[in-house]
Amino acid sequence: MSTMKFCRECNNILYPREDKDQKILLYACRNCDHQEVADNNCVYRNEVHHTVGERTQVLQDVAADPTLPRTKAVRCAQCGHGEAVFFQATARGEEGMTLFFVCCNPNCGHRWRD
Repeated sequence: MSTMKFCRECNNILYPREDKDQKILLYACRNCDHQEVADNNCVYRNEVHHTVGERTQVLQDVAADPTLPRTKAVRCAQCGHGEAVFFQATARGEEGMTLFFVCCNPNCGHRWRD
């Protein structure tokens, strides 16, 4: 992963710059003429890490989605509520579509598959 680089001459930040003639990536100082060849072609990397709470919130929001179909033919195994929304999606590591249910009880949000 790339880190912030500083100029050896004046200690200012070095910015990535392309040398189009030699087709290489350089880090160049905007204050003086110092530049150096990049040891890695990665200029920026954005890693997104989701917390468990963020993932759970998405599922609870699904229960409030008015565009999803609802059924009263199922009961939540966790709270006993008699209404759930359902949708089809691919399950991790499985082929084909899976039918998912999410409890409509705002205090529950339990999900299960058929």
